[in-house]
This record gives sequence, C-alpha cells and structure tokens, in this order.
Amino acid sequence: MSLSRRQITSAALAAVPLAVAATAPAFAAPGAARHRTLYIAGDSTAAQKYSDAAPETGWGMALPFFLNKDVVVANHAVNGRSSKSFIDEGRLDVILQAIRPGDLLLIQFAHNDEKSADPTRYTEPWTTYQDYLRQYIDGARARGARPVLATPVERRKFDADGNAVPTHGDYPAAMRALAAEEGVALLDIQALSLALWQKLGVEETKTYFNWTATEQDNTHFNPPGAIAVARLVAAGLLHRRVLAPRDVRRLDDAIPTSWITWPEGTAA
Repeated sequence: MSLSRRQITSAALAAVPLAVAATAPAFAAPGAARHRTLYIAGDSTAAQKYSDAAPETGWGMALPFFLNKDVVVANHAVNGRSSKSFIDEGRLDVILQAIRPGDLLLIQFAHNDEKSADPTRYTEPWTTYQDYLRQYIDGARARGARPVLATPVERRKFDADGNAVPTHGDYPAAMRALAAEEGVALLDIQALSLALWQKLGVEETKTYFNWTATEQDNTHFNPPGAIAVARLVAAGLLHRRVLAPRDVRRLDDAIPTSWITWPEGTAA
C-alpha cells in the first residue's frame, strides 16, 4: 500500500528522538528583519543540477517549495565536495562574506569525506571531520548567523531481507556528538531518510533515485526523491524549532515534479 506524504514524514520524524536543544532563540527576536537567507553548504546530494545532468536533482533545488518567501535559499552545495575540500577551495569563505545576522547556514557533508583514497577530501570522523565542521559553526556564529548541522542523507542500499542499510559509518554519530557538544541544532537526515527508504521498500525507492535506462544510481535523486528529502529537511527545521510555522508551507501537499527545472550550464 502506498503511504501518504503525511504518513511518510511523520513516520520518519518519529523514528528520530529530539536530539539537540539548540542554544539560540527558537525564532527571530521581535523587531528583527523578516527576510532571512538559508545557505546550504554541502555536496552533490543537495547541489543545484544543470541541464546536462537531468534528471539528477539535488534536494536543495526542491527546498524552496517548502519555505515561505521570507526565507530565501542560497544553495552553495557542489558536486564532489567534502567538509575539507569545500573549505580548501574557499567556498565557505564566499558564504561567510555574504551571510548576515539572523541568516542560517545548513551544513551537510560526509559522502565525500568518506573517500579515504583521496587526501584532498578525506576526513576522519572523530577528528578532522569534526574539526572542519567546527569551522562552519564558528564562522556562522561569528557573523550572527545560526549554524544547523544535517547528517548525510542515506544512499539506497538494502540487505537480502529487504532492510534498508546505513552506509555512512561513524560520520553521522560524529556529527550528532559534535552538535550536542556545540549546542547546534541537528537535523538527523541520515536517520530520517533511512526510515523513509525502509517504509518505501526495495522497489519503490528506485523511483526516488536517479535510475534511468543507462544508469542505476543509488546515491543521487531524481525529482520525486529530491522533493521527498527536501520535505524531510523542511519538516526537520520546523521540528527542531529552527524555523517557525509561518516560515514553512506545503509540508503535506503534493509537489508537482514539473516544478523542478534544470538551467542551462554545467556544475562548478
């Protein structure tokens, strides 16, 4: 039986306990500017895709569909980057030059941090991964913005019994521990997406990933998958009281896949 969007989101959120109580105020202070920017620092799972990559879709492309116009998304996620290489290439500096008090910095890395054969990207979960993440946290806070950590969205992997299998090793646990240590709001997208893939099952999840006639991609999303993960992110931002109810919309609504568009050009 197909699950409704409300059932899927509620089940996924219920699978994750309220983990971290952020130390920052829940919502903007009275008199604060209403317009805020939500910056995304991340990898290919969130990144903007272009016409040459269609139908591959990053969840950051769908996130604006769930946010009201007073929260603007600035998607800086880029294919192939880790928490380390994103910084080494100066991409965090670009965000920190633009970010303003009251803005949000949503940080999701691990897919490429895991690549131990590549010293330009590899980080170790309990040491260098946390050290690099602290640079995002400290940089945002120094500018009056609010950092939000998001564990990496899960890949599509099932065992022989049809159980969704985690693939990110210690990286999610390391991020959870850092969020608790630093008092940073945590969106446990790894656990939420794993619960979602389990609910959907082996076959239906294929319709959420970039499976085409020529490719069977269990990491990157197509439009339905990107919309589903963006819905989890938006619901998580509300659940963790990073955003107020007035900041989100359409959490239970169908989002037409035709809303996803791929501009001309190529990824950076």
